[in-house]
Amino acid sequence: MSDLMDYRKAGVDIEAGEAAVERIKGAARSTFRPEVLQGLGGFGGLFAPLLKGLHEPVLVAGCDGVGTKLKLAFAACRHKTIGIDCVAMCVNDILVQGAEPLFFLDYLAVGKLNPDQVEEIITGVAEGCRQAGCALLGGETAEMPGFYPPGEYDLAGFAVGLVDRSTIVDGSAISSGDVIIGLASTGLHSNGYSLARKVLLEEEGLLLADLQPELGVTLAEEMLKPTRIYVKPVLEAIKKFPVSGMAHITGGGLPGNLPRILPKGLQVEIESESWPVASIFKMISNLGPVSQVEMFRAFNMGIGFCLFVPAKEVTRLIAHFVDHNIPAYKIGQVTTGPGQVIILT
Repeated sequence: MSDLMDYRKAGVDIEAGEAAVERIKGAARSTFRPEVLQGLGGFGGLFAPLLKGLHEPVLVAGCDGVGTKLKLAFAACRHKTIGIDCVAMCVNDILVQGAEPLFFLDYLAVGKLNPDQVEEIITGVAEGCRQAGCALLGGETAEMPGFYPPGEYDLAGFAVGLVDRSTIVDGSAISSGDVIIGLASTGLHSNGYSLARKVLLEEEGLLLADLQPELGVTLAEEMLKPTRIYVKPVLEAIKKFPVSGMAHITGGGLPGNLPRILPKGLQVEIESESWPVASIFKMISNLGPVSQVEMFRAFNMGIGFCLFVPAKEVTRLIAHFVDHNIPAYKIGQVTTGPGQVIILT
Protein backbone atom coordinates (compact mmCIF):
# COMPACT_ATOMS: atom_id res chain seq x y z
CA MET A 1 0.00 0.00 0.00
CA SER A 2 1.44 3.38 -1.01
CA ASP A 3 1.98 6.10 1.56
CA LEU A 4 -1.00 8.32 2.20
CA MET A 5 -0.89 11.80 0.72
CA ASP A 6 -1.15 14.72 3.12
CA TYR A 7 -0.97 18.52 3.13
CA ARG A 8 2.75 18.56 4.03
CA LYS A 9 3.59 16.47 0.95
CA ALA A 10 1.62 18.97 -1.12
CA GLY A 11 3.91 21.70 0.18
CA VAL A 12 1.93 23.19 3.07
CA ASP A 13 3.30 22.74 6.60
CA ILE A 14 0.50 23.41 9.10
CA GLU A 15 2.80 22.88 12.10
CA ALA A 16 5.28 25.45 10.78
CA GLY A 17 2.43 27.90 10.36
CA GLU A 18 1.29 27.39 13.93
CA ALA A 19 4.86 27.82 15.17
CA ALA A 20 5.18 31.08 13.25
CA VAL A 21 1.97 32.44 14.78
CA GLU A 22 3.21 31.64 18.27
CA ARG A 23 6.47 33.45 17.60
CA ILE A 24 4.81 36.66 16.40
CA LYS A 25 2.19 36.94 19.15
CA GLY A 26 4.58 38.78 21.43
CA ALA A 27 5.53 41.26 18.73
CA ALA A 28 1.88 41.98 18.04
CA ARG A 29 1.01 42.40 21.72
CA SER A 30 3.77 44.99 22.06
CA THR A 31 1.78 47.25 19.71
CA PHE A 32 -1.62 46.98 21.43
CA ARG A 33 -3.46 50.14 22.40
CA PRO A 34 -6.07 50.24 25.19
CA GLU A 35 -8.82 49.89 22.56
CA VAL A 36 -7.75 46.34 21.60
CA LEU A 37 -10.12 43.83 23.17
CA GLN A 38 -8.30 40.57 22.52
CA GLY A 39 -5.05 39.08 21.32
CA LEU A 40 -4.25 37.14 18.16
CA GLY A 41 -6.00 33.90 17.37
CA GLY A 42 -9.61 34.91 16.75
CA PHE A 43 -11.20 35.09 13.34
CA GLY A 44 -11.26 38.88 13.57
CA GLY A 45 -9.52 41.55 15.62
CA LEU A 46 -11.69 43.48 18.06
CA PHE A 47 -11.10 47.20 18.51
CA ALA A 48 -13.33 49.58 20.50
CA PRO A 49 -12.35 53.12 19.45
CA LEU A 50 -12.34 55.85 22.07
CA LEU A 51 -14.32 58.76 20.61
CA LYS A 52 -13.79 61.34 23.34
CA GLY A 53 -13.68 64.85 21.94
CA LEU A 54 -14.75 63.78 18.44
CA HIS A 55 -18.03 65.30 17.30
CA GLU A 56 -18.26 63.53 13.95
CA PRO A 57 -15.73 60.68 13.83
CA VAL A 58 -14.68 59.52 10.37
CA LEU A 59 -12.73 56.35 9.60
CA VAL A 60 -9.91 56.65 7.07
CA ALA A 61 -8.55 53.45 5.50
CA GLY A 62 -5.64 52.69 3.22
CA CYS A 63 -3.71 49.72 1.86
CA ASP A 64 -0.39 49.29 0.12
CA GLY A 65 2.52 46.93 -0.37
CA VAL A 66 6.30 47.11 -0.47
CA GLY A 67 6.71 46.48 -4.20
CA THR A 68 9.90 45.32 -5.84
CA LYS A 69 11.98 46.50 -2.89
CA LEU A 70 11.24 42.97 -1.70
CA LYS A 71 13.63 41.68 -4.38
CA LEU A 72 16.47 43.41 -2.51
CA ALA A 73 15.40 41.78 0.76
CA PHE A 74 15.42 38.36 -0.90
CA ALA A 75 18.82 38.87 -2.48
CA ALA A 76 20.40 40.24 0.71
CA CYS A 77 18.57 37.78 3.02
CA ARG A 78 17.57 40.75 5.19
CA HIS A 79 13.95 40.78 6.30
CA LYS A 80 13.94 42.68 9.60
CA THR A 81 12.99 46.13 8.27
CA ILE A 82 10.82 45.36 5.27
CA GLY A 83 7.77 45.27 7.56
CA ILE A 84 8.44 48.87 8.58
CA ASP A 85 8.14 49.81 4.91
CA CYS A 86 4.79 48.09 4.67
CA VAL A 87 3.38 49.94 7.68
CA ALA A 88 4.88 53.25 6.58
CA MET A 89 3.34 53.16 3.12
CA CYS A 90 -0.12 52.72 4.64
CA VAL A 91 -0.04 54.97 7.71
CA ASN A 92 1.67 57.85 5.88
CA ASP A 93 -1.12 57.72 3.30
CA ILE A 94 -3.98 58.03 5.78
CA LEU A 95 -2.00 60.64 7.71
CA VAL A 96 -2.39 62.95 4.69
CA GLN A 97 -6.01 63.58 5.69
CA GLY A 98 -5.11 64.15 9.32
CA ALA A 99 -6.09 60.69 10.54
CA GLU A 100 -4.50 59.03 13.56
CA PRO A 101 -3.74 55.40 12.67
CA LEU A 102 -5.61 53.08 15.03
CA PHE A 103 -4.80 49.59 13.82
CA PHE A 104 -2.99 47.71 11.09
CA LEU A 105 -3.48 44.33 9.39
CA ASP A 106 -0.83 42.56 7.33
CA TYR A 107 -1.00 39.98 4.56
CA LEU A 108 2.07 37.80 4.08
CA ALA A 109 2.10 35.19 1.32
CA VAL A 110 5.04 32.78 1.07
CA GLY A 111 6.03 29.88 -1.16
CA LYS A 112 7.35 27.82 1.76
CA LEU A 113 6.78 28.92 5.32
CA ASN A 114 9.95 29.47 7.31
CA PRO A 115 9.15 30.45 10.92
CA ASP A 116 12.47 32.30 11.31
CA GLN A 117 11.82 34.39 8.21
CA VAL A 118 8.21 35.09 9.20
CA GLU A 119 9.33 36.19 12.65
CA GLU A 120 11.83 38.64 11.14
CA ILE A 121 9.23 40.12 8.79
CA ILE A 122 6.48 40.52 11.40
CA THR A 123 8.93 41.88 13.95
CA GLY A 124 9.50 44.68 11.43
CA VAL A 125 5.76 45.16 10.99
CA ALA A 126 5.39 45.47 14.78
CA GLU A 127 8.21 48.02 14.93
CA GLY A 128 6.47 50.08 12.26
CA CYS A 129 3.24 49.93 14.21
CA ARG A 130 5.00 51.10 17.38
CA GLN A 131 6.51 54.03 15.48
CA ALA A 132 3.07 54.94 14.15
CA GLY A 133 1.31 54.35 17.48
CA CYS A 134 -1.17 51.87 16.01
CA ALA A 135 -2.02 48.32 17.00
CA LEU A 136 -1.05 45.30 14.93
CA LEU A 137 -4.56 43.89 15.23
CA GLY A 138 -4.17 40.81 13.08
CA GLY A 139 -3.27 39.53 9.66
CA GLU A 140 -2.88 36.53 7.42
CA THR A 141 0.09 34.33 6.63
CA ALA A 142 -0.59 32.18 3.58
CA GLU A 143 1.66 29.33 2.46
CA MET A 144 1.28 28.94 -1.30
CA PRO A 145 3.64 26.25 -2.68
CA GLY A 146 4.40 26.60 -6.36
CA PHE A 147 3.20 30.19 -6.43
CA TYR A 148 6.32 31.93 -5.07
CA PRO A 149 9.92 30.74 -5.58
CA PRO A 150 11.74 29.37 -2.49
CA GLY A 151 12.63 32.14 -0.06
CA GLU A 152 10.37 34.72 -1.71
CA TYR A 153 7.13 36.27 -0.48
CA ASP A 154 4.77 39.17 -0.91
CA LEU A 155 3.78 41.59 1.83
CA ALA A 156 0.86 44.00 1.92
CA GLY A 157 -0.83 45.98 4.65
CA PHE A 158 -4.06 47.70 5.59
CA ALA A 159 -4.36 50.64 7.99
CA VAL A 160 -7.45 52.19 9.57
CA GLY A 161 -7.37 55.60 11.23
CA LEU A 162 -9.73 58.12 12.77
CA VAL A 163 -10.26 61.84 12.30
CA ASP A 164 -12.95 64.31 13.32
CA ARG A 165 -14.83 65.42 10.21
CA SER A 166 -14.26 69.08 11.07
CA THR A 167 -10.48 68.61 11.13
CA ILE A 168 -10.03 66.57 7.93
CA VAL A 169 -7.13 67.96 5.89
CA ASP A 170 -8.24 67.71 2.26
CA GLY A 171 -6.33 70.52 0.53
CA SER A 172 -9.41 72.67 -0.06
CA ALA A 173 -7.94 75.44 2.13
CA ILE A 174 -4.71 75.70 0.10
CA SER A 175 -4.35 79.18 -1.39
CA SER A 176 -1.91 81.08 -3.58
CA GLY A 177 1.05 82.20 -1.51
CA ASP A 178 1.09 79.15 0.73
CA VAL A 179 4.50 77.60 1.25
CA ILE A 180 5.40 73.90 0.95
CA ILE A 181 7.47 72.37 3.73
CA GLY A 182 9.21 69.16 2.67
CA LEU A 183 10.16 66.52 5.23
CA ALA A 184 13.29 64.53 4.48
CA SER A 185 13.02 60.93 3.37
CA THR A 186 15.48 58.29 4.51
CA GLY A 187 16.37 57.58 0.89
CA LEU A 188 14.45 55.66 -1.75
CA HIS A 189 11.69 54.67 0.69
CA SER A 190 9.57 52.10 -1.21
CA ASN A 191 9.15 53.48 -4.71
CA GLY A 192 11.12 53.42 -7.93
CA TYR A 193 12.88 50.15 -7.19
CA SER A 194 12.27 48.68 -10.64
CA LEU A 195 14.26 51.55 -12.15
CA ALA A 196 16.86 51.55 -9.36
CA ARG A 197 17.47 47.81 -9.73
CA LYS A 198 17.63 48.09 -13.52
CA VAL A 199 20.31 50.80 -13.39
CA LEU A 200 22.42 49.67 -10.44
CA LEU A 201 22.15 45.88 -10.45
CA GLU A 202 21.29 44.83 -13.98
CA GLU A 203 23.05 47.44 -16.14
CA GLU A 204 25.98 48.36 -13.87
CA GLY A 205 26.33 44.94 -12.24
CA LEU A 206 26.91 46.38 -8.78
CA LEU A 207 26.85 43.94 -5.87
CA LEU A 208 24.60 44.50 -2.87
CA ALA A 209 27.32 43.46 -0.42
CA ASP A 210 29.95 45.86 -1.75
CA LEU A 211 30.71 49.10 0.05
CA GLN A 212 29.92 52.08 -2.15
CA PRO A 213 32.27 54.98 -1.24
CA GLU A 214 29.82 57.67 -2.41
CA LEU A 215 27.14 56.19 -0.14
CA GLY A 216 29.35 55.36 2.85
CA VAL A 217 27.54 52.01 3.24
CA THR A 218 26.93 48.90 1.18
CA LEU A 219 24.36 49.08 -1.58
CA ALA A 220 22.14 46.69 0.39
CA GLU A 221 22.25 48.91 3.48
CA GLU A 222 21.33 51.98 1.45
CA MET A 223 18.57 50.40 -0.60
CA LEU A 224 16.98 48.60 2.35
CA LYS A 225 16.76 51.66 4.60
CA PRO A 226 13.18 51.58 5.91
CA THR A 227 10.64 54.20 4.91
CA ARG A 228 10.33 57.02 7.43
CA ILE A 229 7.07 57.08 9.40
CA TYR A 230 5.89 60.67 9.86
CA VAL A 231 2.78 60.03 11.96
CA LYS A 232 3.54 61.33 15.45
CA PRO A 233 5.30 64.63 14.59
CA VAL A 234 2.78 65.43 11.85
CA LEU A 235 -0.22 64.78 14.11
CA GLU A 236 1.35 67.17 16.63
CA ALA A 237 2.00 69.74 13.91
CA ILE A 238 -1.57 69.88 12.58
CA LYS A 239 -2.81 70.62 16.10
CA LYS A 240 -0.42 73.58 16.45
CA PHE A 241 -0.23 75.03 12.94
CA PRO A 242 -2.78 75.99 10.24
CA VAL A 243 -1.84 73.20 7.82
CA SER A 244 -3.99 73.53 4.69
CA GLY A 245 -2.84 70.43 2.84
CA MET A 246 -0.47 67.46 2.99
CA ALA A 247 0.94 64.88 0.60
CA HIS A 248 2.81 61.59 0.95
CA ILE A 249 5.47 61.49 -1.76
CA THR A 250 5.37 57.98 -3.20
CA GLY A 251 5.10 56.65 -6.77
CA GLY A 252 5.01 59.58 -9.16
CA GLY A 253 7.21 61.72 -6.90
CA LEU A 254 6.51 65.39 -6.26
CA PRO A 255 5.00 66.01 -9.74
CA GLY A 256 2.59 63.09 -9.36
CA ASN A 257 1.46 63.53 -5.76
CA LEU A 258 1.19 67.26 -5.07
CA PRO A 259 -1.51 67.93 -7.74
CA ARG A 260 -3.79 65.38 -6.05
CA ILE A 261 -4.61 67.86 -3.29
CA LEU A 262 -4.48 71.19 -5.16
CA PRO A 263 -7.72 73.18 -5.57
CA LYS A 264 -8.63 74.20 -9.11
CA GLY A 265 -6.69 77.16 -10.45
CA LEU A 266 -3.53 76.59 -8.41
CA GLN A 267 -0.12 75.13 -9.19
CA VAL A 268 3.11 74.47 -7.31
CA GLU A 269 6.61 75.74 -8.00
CA ILE A 270 9.33 73.54 -6.48
CA GLU A 271 12.85 74.88 -5.97
CA SER A 272 14.90 71.75 -6.64
CA GLU A 273 18.05 73.10 -4.98
CA SER A 274 16.35 74.02 -1.70
CA TRP A 275 17.16 70.69 -0.02
CA PRO A 276 20.11 68.28 -0.12
CA VAL A 277 19.58 65.38 -2.51
CA ALA A 278 20.97 62.10 -1.16
CA SER A 279 23.85 60.41 -2.97
CA ILE A 280 21.74 57.38 -3.97
CA PHE A 281 19.63 59.58 -6.26
CA LYS A 282 22.71 61.19 -7.83
CA MET A 283 24.23 57.75 -8.32
CA ILE A 284 21.17 56.44 -10.19
CA SER A 285 20.90 59.60 -12.28
CA ASN A 286 24.56 59.57 -13.31
CA LEU A 287 24.89 55.85 -13.99
CA GLY A 288 21.61 55.46 -15.89
CA PRO A 289 21.86 58.02 -17.16
CA VAL A 290 18.39 59.11 -16.07
CA SER A 291 17.02 62.57 -16.86
CA GLN A 292 16.02 64.96 -14.10
CA VAL A 293 12.40 64.82 -15.28
CA GLU A 294 12.35 61.03 -14.98
CA MET A 295 14.13 61.10 -11.61
CA PHE A 296 11.46 63.38 -10.17
CA ARG A 297 8.71 61.17 -11.63
CA ALA A 298 10.12 57.89 -10.31
CA PHE A 299 11.61 58.84 -6.92
CA ASN A 300 10.91 61.06 -3.93
CA MET A 301 14.29 62.76 -4.47
CA GLY A 302 14.82 63.18 -0.73
CA ILE A 303 11.38 64.53 0.23
CA GLY A 304 8.99 61.97 1.72
CA PHE A 305 6.12 64.12 2.99
CA CYS A 306 4.89 67.67 2.35
CA LEU A 307 2.81 70.18 4.31
CA PHE A 308 1.22 73.37 2.97
CA VAL A 309 1.16 76.35 5.37
CA PRO A 310 1.00 80.17 5.28
CA ALA A 311 4.42 81.76 4.78
CA LYS A 312 4.44 83.24 8.29
CA GLU A 313 4.47 79.73 9.82
CA VAL A 314 7.53 78.41 7.98
CA THR A 315 10.22 79.04 10.59
CA ARG A 316 8.25 77.61 13.51
CA LEU A 317 7.04 74.58 11.58
CA ILE A 318 10.54 73.69 10.39
CA ALA A 319 11.78 74.02 13.98
CA HIS A 320 9.01 71.68 15.13
CA PHE A 321 10.22 68.89 12.85
CA VAL A 322 13.87 69.49 13.58
CA ASP A 323 13.00 69.06 17.27
CA HIS A 324 11.64 65.62 16.27
CA ASN A 325 14.87 64.78 14.42
CA ILE A 326 13.31 65.13 10.97
CA PRO A 327 15.11 67.54 8.63
CA ALA A 328 12.57 69.92 7.07
CA TYR A 329 12.93 72.46 4.28
CA LYS A 330 10.98 75.20 2.55
CA ILE A 331 10.89 73.63 -0.92
CA GLY A 332 8.37 75.68 -2.86
CA GLN A 333 5.25 77.78 -3.02
CA VAL A 334 1.71 77.79 -4.40
CA THR A 335 0.85 80.11 -7.28
CA THR A 336 -2.09 80.47 -9.65
CA GLY A 337 -1.99 78.06 -12.56
CA PRO A 338 -3.41 74.93 -14.20
CA GLY A 339 -2.77 72.39 -11.43
CA GLN A 340 0.74 71.36 -12.38
CA VAL A 341 4.05 71.07 -10.54
CA ILE A 342 6.90 73.11 -11.98
CA ILE A 343 10.40 72.02 -10.98
CA LEU A 344 12.69 75.05 -10.91
CA THR A 345 16.43 74.41 -11.32
